[in-house]
Amino acid sequence: MPLRENRPRLQRIGPPLLKKHLLNPDGLTAAHKYLPLPIFVRVTNLSNRRSIIVRVNDRGPFVDGRIIDLSTGAAKKLGFYKQGTAKVLVETVNIED
Repeated sequence: MPLRENRPRLQRIGPPLLKKHLLNPDGLTAAHKYLPLPIFVRVTNLSNRRSIIVRVNDRGPFVDGRIIDLSTGAAKKLGFYKQGTAKVLVETVNIED
């Protein structure tokens, strides 16, 4: 059985929750179990202090011990795409329209 790389990804089950914001793997989106949708959060990689703001527009992750699923684009900007997972700080932010 070949080894599989563990890469962060947004898992889709069923139709998108917010149809006008379809999944873009290179975008800056995320999934969270409990936060209201949609909401913006600042995610900080605790190992390198890189920080970005992402839009939470889906539910997940459904893996014990994980608090947020990030798109591939977000994981690349935070510097842990090849690693697969990282310890992060998640803070809600207020974005004015």
